[in-house]
Amino acid sequence: MAFIDEARFFVKAGDGGNGCVSFRREKFVPKGGPDGGDGGRGGSVIIQASGRLHSLIDFRYRSHFLAKNASHGLGQKMHGRNGKDCVMLVPVGSLIKDVESGEILADLVTEHDSFVAAVGGNGGKGNVHFATGRNRAPRFASKGQPGEEKWLRIELKLLADVGLIGLPNAGKSTLLSKLSAANPKVASYPFTTLEPQLGVLHLEYGRSCILADIPGLIEGAHQGAGLGHRFLRHIERTKVLLHLIDSSGLEEDPYDQFRILEEELRCFKEELASRNRLVLLNKIDLLTDDELQELISLFQKKGVDVLPISAETGQGLDKLKETLEELFE
Repeated sequence: MAFIDEARFFVKAGDGGNGCVSFRREKFVPKGGPDGGDGGRGGSVIIQASGRLHSLIDFRYRSHFLAKNASHGLGQKMHGRNGKDCVMLVPVGSLIKDVESGEILADLVTEHDSFVAAVGGNGGKGNVHFATGRNRAPRFASKGQPGEEKWLRIELKLLADVGLIGLPNAGKSTLLSKLSAANPKVASYPFTTLEPQLGVLHLEYGRSCILADIPGLIEGAHQGAGLGHRFLRHIERTKVLLHLIDSSGLEEDPYDQFRILEEELRCFKEELASRNRLVLLNKIDLLTDDELQELISLFQKKGVDVLPISAETGQGLDKLKETLEELFE
């Protein structure tokens, strides 16, 4: 099933019911006077965050969300029935924007956060409200107001504790599969991950953290190159970033990989450059001990601490888990 992280949709609140024109007619009650009831209030469209959802896949099959109209008022001062609200469930981390203005209307970052996207119309007043000393039998009532309607955009920013970033073929999917029970696609060619993948890493003492494997970045991603900034936004809410570097140097020089990643993060959002991060030298099983020490020394001279690992063989993963635990403490 495809991962959908942005969509446009239309919301329409229910219309308010009309007020009623009615007069009291009972035996032995001559000239009973007006008794028309008010119309009900239209239903509203409410967007609510739910932890059970992790994608906007439902918006592929439905783009219009309509609340129910209210009932009209009745005689004997009976109020019309209110329209039923339309409650939309979206994933936690959803951002709601107005399509025309681009204004951010709501940021739903915790479970059960909600936002009234379209307010239902007020009901009309029955003729009982318009009786005066000069007009004791008004033969008119007010109409119900129409409900709000608008086009909105929803964007999903995944909420994860740890974000895995790296150039294509750096080994992010393999690392995710070794640290969690996730089963992402792993292959020997670039861009095997075309959508964010989530996994849960279980730490000591019953604690756990959520890992997000972000599709491979390339130089110029912040300007839309490759998979572009469509997926860069998913790391905005991560607490720790894991920079995964292919230490074998078969695709790109290891330090150049690190430089590209840092530059793309800084260009996309300056704050990301100062986010807690760990630099992982992956695929060390392809290096000799001397080559590995030379590479570690190179990074240290640049003022960058690195942690050597091999996602394929599991070497260094216990140390990685300990380091993550210390960071979260």
